[in-house]
Amino acid sequence: MSEGAPGPLVAVVEDDTAIAEGLALNLKILGYRSEVVGDGEAALARVQDGRPDLVLLDITLPKRSGLWVLEQLRQRQNHVPIIVLSARQDESDKVAALSLGADDYITKPFALAELFARVAAVLRRARLGREAAAPKDERVASPEHRLQFGDVVVDLDSRTVTRGGEAVKLTHLEFELLSFLCRNRGRVYTRDALLRQVWGLQQGQARTVDNFVAQLRAKLEVDPDRPQYLLTVRGSGYRFAQA
Repeated sequence: MSEGAPGPLVAVVEDDTAIAEGLALNLKILGYRSEVVGDGEAALARVQDGRPDLVLLDITLPKRSGLWVLEQLRQRQNHVPIIVLSARQDESDKVAALSLGADDYITKPFALAELFARVAAVLRRARLGREAAAPKDERVASPEHRLQFGDVVVDLDSRTVTRGGEAVKLTHLEFELLSFLCRNRGRVYTRDALLRQVWGLQQGQARTVDNFVAQLRAKLEVDPDRPQYLLTVRGSGYRFAQA
């Protein structure tokens, strides 16, 4: 963050006062601005009106759940980056959050260093996404801006994906993972390598990568159970099949 410039605004949606205040304090120390919201209904209104740069969203909230907030925001085409926080260990909650459009998911209790590394990584990806979506005469054209496999077309400049001529809605991070694999088709990447290259994390949960690949297969493969393009390399990781 440049000196003198206001830091990114992070909305902390958390009903546990001690956790919320602790996160807000640490965000301030790191140079971010923050605001705290304590229930789901208020969170939806505040995020819509306040336009934060990122949301830390707890699942268990009064009035409305965090998953409801996430779903409502995405249905309203609000693509603010969202990191879901949850004390639940249930894998289905993580899958639900990522399916609804969360950019990341972290389970409580978590190390503050890991959380804030993820905050920085998600904000960095969002910034790069905005730059990529800028008018073409304001940026250098990509040497390979349009990729196609089967009936799927990926436009890296406009950050759009179509399948059979119909638009496919991908979350910011789904698009980042897809475009990275497409650009490097034929190469095998371990889960740890993808966490570093796409998520910007030195450490993370390998299962996160698996969940995102599964979501991409569900949206883009003819038969997600027998993928043709987003392939698993047993004991190694993933690769995008050569066109």
